[in-house]
Amino acid sequence: MTDLSLNNIQKSYGNTRVIHGIDLEIEEGEFIVFVGPSGCGKSTLLRMIAGLESITGGEMFIGGARVNDIPPSQRGIAMVFQSYALYPHMTVYDNMAFGMKIAKAPKEEIDKRVQEAAEILQLTPNLDRLPKALSGGQRQRVAIGRAIVRNPKVFLFDEPLSNLDAALRVATRIEIAKLKNSMPDTTMVYVTHDQVEAMTLADRIVVLSAGHIEQVGAPIELYEKPANLFVARFIGSPAMNIQPARIEKTGGKTVISLSGRQVAVPIPSPESLAGASAHFGVRPEDLRVADGDDFLFEGEVHFVERLGEVTNVYVNVKDVDEPVVVKIAGVQKHARGERLRLTASAEKMHLFTEEGRSLFYI
Repeated sequence: MTDLSLNNIQKSYGNTRVIHGIDLEIEEGEFIVFVGPSGCGKSTLLRMIAGLESITGGEMFIGGARVNDIPPSQRGIAMVFQSYALYPHMTVYDNMAFGMKIAKAPKEEIDKRVQEAAEILQLTPNLDRLPKALSGGQRQRVAIGRAIVRNPKVFLFDEPLSNLDAALRVATRIEIAKLKNSMPDTTMVYVTHDQVEAMTLADRIVVLSAGHIEQVGAPIELYEKPANLFVARFIGSPAMNIQPARIEKTGGKTVISLSGRQVAVPIPSPESLAGASAHFGVRPEDLRVADGDDFLFEGEVHFVERLGEVTNVYVNVKDVDEPVVVKIAGVQKHARGERLRLTASAEKMHLFTEEGRSLFYI
């Protein structure tokens, strides 16, 4: 059963269109994550689902009911914001119960739901405290608890961890994952710019750019088979190395010219692409230092990032504008000025048309 359906959803501010005909079907119980660069429309789209932004064009359905003109309070959704938005003079219990009290729910039902939510979020010892006595992570859990007690059809999260420090983000992300496991039939839509959050939480990721959907898929699908150059560059850190190439031979195994060398890429290509310009891609973690003459890139080390668990080595390659990045496990001793040859397994290579479309999808 589809829980949330977006059909040609559009949003304009005056003559400026910011959402360009979004079509998306979200199933009951899915955890969907919207990702994309700043200004791509992900938060605007979430606010349209919530009813906080009007819909300029298209239709939206929640649980089968058309909600274009339904106010937020009647949509059966609950939203967790980037800011905690807690009432400072109320206890944790009263903050979580406030919405149900306004709705005039029975006192016994309010207490039951608040206690259950507090147990899920490990907030029971804090129910009598004021927000100022809580850590940032605890405050965000109170905001999530306030949403839980309403028993919504759909949870909406608008970058809920962006105000937390790195350690708290990890801890709270784990709490959200546990929450989803404890509520398997609840649909959740989550906006973030953090790839780790997207990759670890999502059932499916929606990659947005300039008000358009670039690709929808499971996290590993987007990582292993990006549909285009935008997704290839956006998913993964450091970003995929993209270098200009030329298709010399088409067929089941495409032969390209790359940095003056002939390379066979095990990706089928149509005859119409013979002689065409293209883009070759390989992820930094899929590159390795080559021992002999079988290599993709040769160049001089420009910069080294030693991060402890990995080392990122930036290599300047002749006639290429951007350095090639290789991500190597552990602490490496490569130094600036050292010459390296880099290679990768054939199955880890990517090829895109001149327009940026992946050959995996042609």
